[in-house]
Amino acid sequence: LLHHLFALTCSILFYLLDHVVCEEEFKFAMLALNCVCPATSTLVTLLVHTSRGQEGQLSPEQWQRTYGRCSGNEVYHIRLCDSKFFGEYDGKSFTYASFHAHKKYGVCLIGVKREDNKSILLNPGPRHIMAAPDTCYYINITKEENSAFIFKQEEKDNKGLPVAGLYDAPSRLPVHSIIASMGTVAMDLQNPTDPPEDSSKLTLPTENGSGSRRPSIAPVLEIADSSSILPCDLLSDQSEDETNQSDEESSSVSDFVKGYPPNSPYIGSSPTLCHLLPQKASFCCLRLDKGCRHNSFEDAKAYGFKNKLIIVSAEMAGNGLYNFIVPLRAYYRPRKELNPIVLLLDYPPDNHFLEAICCFPMVYFMAGTIDNLDNLLQCGIIYADNLVVVDKESTMSAEEDYMADAKTIVNVQTMFRLFPSLSIITELTHPSNMRFMQFRAKDCYSLALSKLEKIERDKGSNLAFMFRLPFAAGRVFSISMLDTLLYQSFVKDYMIPIARLLLGLDTTPGSGYLCAMKVTEEDLWIRTYGRLFQKLCSSSAEIPIGIYRTESHMFPSSEVRQNGHRPCSNTLKMHPSFRSAFLHSFLPSFIHSLIPFFLPSFLPFWP
Repeated sequence: LLHHLFALTCSILFYLLDHVVCEEEFKFAMLALNCVCPATSTLVTLLVHTSRGQEGQLSPEQWQRTYGRCSGNEVYHIRLCDSKFFGEYDGKSFTYASFHAHKKYGVCLIGVKREDNKSILLNPGPRHIMAAPDTCYYINITKEENSAFIFKQEEKDNKGLPVAGLYDAPSRLPVHSIIASMGTVAMDLQNPTDPPEDSSKLTLPTENGSGSRRPSIAPVLEIADSSSILPCDLLSDQSEDETNQSDEESSSVSDFVKGYPPNSPYIGSSPTLCHLLPQKASFCCLRLDKGCRHNSFEDAKAYGFKNKLIIVSAEMAGNGLYNFIVPLRAYYRPRKELNPIVLLLDYPPDNHFLEAICCFPMVYFMAGTIDNLDNLLQCGIIYADNLVVVDKESTMSAEEDYMADAKTIVNVQTMFRLFPSLSIITELTHPSNMRFMQFRAKDCYSLALSKLEKIERDKGSNLAFMFRLPFAAGRVFSISMLDTLLYQSFVKDYMIPIARLLLGLDTTPGSGYLCAMKVTEEDLWIRTYGRLFQKLCSSSAEIPIGIYRTESHMFPSSEVRQNGHRPCSNTLKMHPSFRSAFLHSFLPSFIHSLIPFFLPSFLPFWP
């Protein structure tokens, strides 16, 4: 039996159910990760959908064909002893197995489960030695049992025919990208003497790095060198993000401590290690728009925040909103990069909710709505990078169903025009309404996408909406997109636990977490996704799982009318990443040492 819970307060006889999904939990966790790992909601949505990867293959645009093909990636499992993909890595490290399986077969090994342990570990790192009874979890277009690739490969090897190298892809034109990689908890806080924060993980090697010869990358070791892996103390204050700071920066974060939130708004939430205040803030100090005896600040500007704000617009402070805050205050987020969170609520929260959030640093609320410009300015809209608009319960129960999202669409469209540089992430009741998001009159490009959507819908695709730019960019989400998560649980009982681990709703000792890294133009020496995979595995034991790529198109107005491309830099085109490891993705990863990955790149895909 499977069941959806629309709210955390729903009651049902849980012992009768095999799988339970609380929509509010998943929704808020995905919306939160969208702010720091672009398009997390898109990545998860495509992973839990069943597709053959045939969407968009007739499109004239390369990004649509690649994006559509990689949307067919799903999560599968197989025992190591029964696998031809992973069987040869018995006795070798997880990182070694993941890299070489990707190099040989194009599959992405993301997790493992011991035979004597019920917990799934996502990227347990180089300390984990693979064993024959282990269950491997991997991302691929199809499961290994249905793959003919192995036999073709073996046939070539038997005949002595050379196999084309996977890393010899031609270079592509540079575009801005965000790489999602899976890091490992075993690497966290490992070495307080690591390079300063401004140094990139993709630093050009000093050896063999001159001339026309392609720079070499260190090999991924079969067994991790114990001397390079130091003991990790998750509660230590000597994290990498604090080592090279000025006195002013150090004092600004010295009041934070790591620990488990003392109060949860509901029973059943998984405890997560977070950055907390040493003492709970008074309820009066949580209100952004009113001063109190502790401070006289009455708007966001007065606080002088150093980092950009994340604003959440919701009707009320339900228990699920707690799951928006926790991922953004998780211990692996760098302290000095924590974004202030402002909850813009139609109705003030009750004391029960305030008691749950008063332990988190830089979390505030104020009463107001997004259709009031004064409220938006007071909560700091001009100092924000992200605005999350949560679907309101009152609109879900609209008398006329097709009008459920009308007010939300009008408000978001207004803000889209007033604040064009603001990233607005919107939840809709009906996915079909995303065609009205970020709407521009006489936009021929969007019109062409709508025709492509109709073609895919006529073919019977359940992912016809995937080519809409707001969805591809992670700017639109509907909870109904997660319905397939329950459907897949009929045959993949591990899908819900893996999704919860990816979103940070559950934590398992030794398991990795999700984050993103930017690849800059200076990192283009890496050339291909395969070499990036090797670089991350060999240097920090991270497993990249996708690419989120954007392209800016600037055209004269006359050319815009002819070509139909948007003349603004906000146009996002989601490009998939490697051949079989999934759509482009921002998918954040599990990183090592408290520094989120925002590395960037203009990397060519596999051939």
